[in-house]
Order: sequence, then structure tokens, then C-alpha cells
Amino acid sequence: MTAPPATEAAAPDRLAQLAPGIFVVIWSSGFAVARYGMRDAGALTFLAVRMIITVVLLVVLAVITGAPRIDRRTAGWTALAAVGLHVLYLGGVWMAIDRGLPAGLGALIAGIHPVLTSLGGRFALGEHLVARQWGGVALGFLGVALVVIERFSAGTGEITAEMGALMAMAVVGMSGGTLVQRSRAAAMPLVSGSIVQYATSAVVLSAGVVAFEGIDWNTTATLVWSMVWSIAALSIGSTLLLMWLISRQAAARVSSLFFLTPSLSMIEAWVLFGERIGALAIAGMVAALVGVALVTRPPAK
Repeated sequence: MTAPPATEAAAPDRLAQLAPGIFVVIWSSGFAVARYGMRDAGALTFLAVRMIITVVLLVVLAVITGAPRIDRRTAGWTALAAVGLHVLYLGGVWMAIDRGLPAGLGALIAGIHPVLTSLGGRFALGEHLVARQWGGVALGFLGVALVVIERFSAGTGEITAEMGALMAMAVVGMSGGTLVQRSRAAAMPLVSGSIVQYATSAVVLSAGVVAFEGIDWNTTATLVWSMVWSIAALSIGSTLLLMWLISRQAAARVSSLFFLTPSLSMIEAWVLFGERIGALAIAGMVAALVGVALVTRPPAK
């Protein structure tokens, strides 16, 4: 059999190298988008509309491309993962920000989730981390802690009990959803699996709108552009990348990427909203970068 050309063989490797960085940059923008989007819409209303439109677009994509269907058993686990990844995580983050949590401080959630997921992957999935990787987890958490301390010292760190409960819900949801996706639905077809995830999320979030919020929507240019970015970049682009990464890498390695979210979110908040970046935050960024490098570096052969 003739070997594939070197350029074709190298393409998947290049994608595997670039995908984590692309994912982190896109995902980190979600905190800024939340601030913009909720100027003219309620948190649950915005998320429900986002999920519904995303489902429609993905169905069209599936029909055009002839995407493979998902089997019933995998669909059930995928729907369960969606409750954690999209409903609990996004719902918790957006509702906390809607109640006054600063966008930069909201990234604290991303700093706790990788630790829980690493522990969960160790005990629930039997995924083993070497000492270097555990050191990376500790460094990443330290980096996030420094960023959060910076936010408190800047006078933007007030957290109410309600915000804390919403953040805890988001952390548990993201960790649980990642572990379910990794253990039970890692081999799901990306497009049809994402349709199941977003359809499930749309139903649950719509029920939340009816029960807790009521339709809260005022169409403006800012809201429209926030929705476009949320759907194209976050719901479709970054989430498909996340599912692809989960299917190829251990849960701890994927979740460690979230250690970079607070640092990037602070840079974006500085550019967009004029929030300052101090020495502690810079030290935290460096620690998080080193931590992620230690966790995600392939083991020596």
C-alpha cells in the first residue's frame, strides 16, 4: 500500500496542535459576550434562543453534508452530558453575571472545574496523571487564584450567596458533563451529537425561561451581534472543537485548557471594558500557562 503524502499525514497533527489554542481563545470570549448580550436580554432567554437557532443551523448542515446519525444509546448519554455542559454551566455563569458578577471574576469557575474533572477522571474513568501533570494542575489552579485575588484587590470582587450557588452549579455541571461525555459518548458523531445536545439544552432552558424569567428580549444591534458571535463562534465553533478534543484526549488534559480562560478573559476585559491588569494577574497568567503545558505535554516515549 502506498503511504499517504507527507502533507496529508501532517494535516491532522497540525490540527491537533492548533485546536487547543483556538478553542481557548474562542471560549474565553464567552464572558465578554455575556456582558454585552445581557444588556438587552435575560440570561435564560438569550441562551434558549441561542440553542434553538443553533439546532436549526446544525440540522441544515447535517442534511447538506449527509452527516452520520447518532445511535439511541449514545444519544441518551449525550443529552445527559448536555445538561451539565450547556444548561448548568452556561446557565450558572450567565445568571451569575446577570446578577452583577464581573465578567473577569466569573472566570473563577473555569479555575475550579479542571481540578474537579482531574479528580473525577482519576476515580471515575481510571485516567492516571503522572506527578508532572498533577504539578501542572496545581500550578494552573494557583494561576487562577492569583487572577481572582487581583480582581478582589481591584474592588470588583463582591460575591453574593446567590452568585456563589450559581457558580457552584456551573462548576459541578461542567465537570460532570465532561466526564459523562468522555466516558459514555466520546465516539458520538460530531454534528448529529451536537444537535442532540443543543436540542436538549433548548428544551430545558426554555422551561427555565417560562418558570423563572419570562421572555426578556429587546432587539438591538449589540444584542444581534452578541447572538451571532455566540452561535457561530461559541455554540458551533468552540463546542465542536471541545467535543473533538474530549474524544481524542483524556478529560484532565482537555479540562486543563480552562486554566487559561481567566487570563484571556482579563485581557479581553482590559481591551473592551478598561478593567486593569496588575502584577498578580500577570503572575497568574504565567503560572496558568506553565500549568497547562505540564498537563497537556505528551508523556515521554
